[in-house]
Amino acid sequence: MINFLKIVFSILLVFMCYKVISTSLESNLFDQWDFLGSIPWMRATLWDFYANIFIITLWMFYKEKSIILKISITILFVCLGSIATLAYVLVHLFKLKPGEGVKELLLRREV
Repeated sequence: MINFLKIVFSILLVFMCYKVISTSLESNLFDQWDFLGSIPWMRATLWDFYANIFIITLWMFYKEKSIILKISITILFVCLGSIATLAYVLVHLFKLKPGEGVKELLLRREV
């Protein structure tokens, strides 16, 4: 299961990096912000995104001990979204020892 998650999350990370970079080269978000902000579904999507970031950040705060690391990762989550989230989870997946599984991934706190 862990190897499957590593593969899936790695593919998603590469895909999201590609999507964000290619979209950024095609269209400037800041130039279109006023228009995008006027679309109700865009506003709902942003609220949805930040609700998810809040939940993921609470989990990360449980796992990590260092306040500096907690603040830094929170900033990355907010600024990079799923790219930062996927990278964070992948780091923890690759830290797992042989025989450890999803339970350790989700519940073990960092030392």
